[in-house]
Amino acid sequence: MTDTPIDWKHWLPTGIRHTGEDWQVDWCRFGRDAVLREPFFNDSVAVAMRSPFNQAFGRTTPLAMLCDWQQRSSGLPPTAFVFHVSRCGSTLLAQMLARLDSHIVLSEPPPLDTLLRAHYEHPVTASQQARWISALLSAYGQRRRGTERALVIKLDAWNLFELPQLRVLFPDVPCLFLYRDPHEVVASHLRSPGRHTVPGLIGKTPLARADDGTAVRSRPVHVARIVGRLLDAGWHACRQHGAIPVNYVELPHALGDRLAAPLGVRPDDLATIAEAGGWHAKRPGEPFVADGAAKRGELAGDAREAVAQWASPAYRALEALRQGTRSAARRTDDEPQILG
Repeated sequence: MTDTPIDWKHWLPTGIRHTGEDWQVDWCRFGRDAVLREPFFNDSVAVAMRSPFNQAFGRTTPLAMLCDWQQRSSGLPPTAFVFHVSRCGSTLLAQMLARLDSHIVLSEPPPLDTLLRAHYEHPVTASQQARWISALLSAYGQRRRGTERALVIKLDAWNLFELPQLRVLFPDVPCLFLYRDPHEVVASHLRSPGRHTVPGLIGKTPLARADDGTAVRSRPVHVARIVGRLLDAGWHACRQHGAIPVNYVELPHALGDRLAAPLGVRPDDLATIAEAGGWHAKRPGEPFVADGAAKRGELAGDAREAVAQWASPAYRALEALRQGTRSAARRTDDEPQILG
């Protein structure tokens, strides 16, 4: 007698790790009606883990099980990938789309980050990574409720450098790059540092590029260089990989306009999306209050100088590209050099 294969339709991969000899996947049961409406994927996992079932019956399998499950039950293909500079409205966009019963929205799922960057620390081939990533997204794209027609994935900010991998796998899937006035982004990280602005915290990534010979003398300089590197990479993503540049100031209205088709939004979705747009994306239940002017006013002289040197040129180039002006073409020797 052979064991009946497990039906993983109501389960989602919540963690992937290398054990030294093999790759393992941790699974959590979400059930038929569970939706991912929390600000981040890990928040949804935390909610699911409150279930006594998940506390008692978590499952771990070899990574090969993902590929087997894809063969048995292929999920929705990706509708769009959302890349971003961080602190720029990407969580707001994800939260608005997550309100739709038609959309599965993944907001920075750690298993995807793990697989996208696996080759930096482990001997894996490009074909292995491609197979695993495809299988992982297939597992996330299962139509558990039967109403789903779109799968939108918002990645971590530093995954912008892994865009070429996804382009090989999904050459025709729309990609967005969200960005914001770098003064506001830098001010936000100086208030509350994002993980990628703390050296060494997120592991190996091209974002932590080699020092160009000049020492970082202050935290504002370091953060401005990180933000500038992301903006610069976003400009290249738009120029070389067809990503759509989206400025924070366009949200939420762009979802009913130029972003509707790439994100699978229909006219009858707009009322539901608009309702979500009035609330704080990362603190559900708290009304949204615009803070751009306050953030810009927080930056002192050295921080402003750092933004002007390391981040503003790439921001202006993105704006030129978005607005369709000829000044979008920049010399490659103007690219900022970012410290790790």
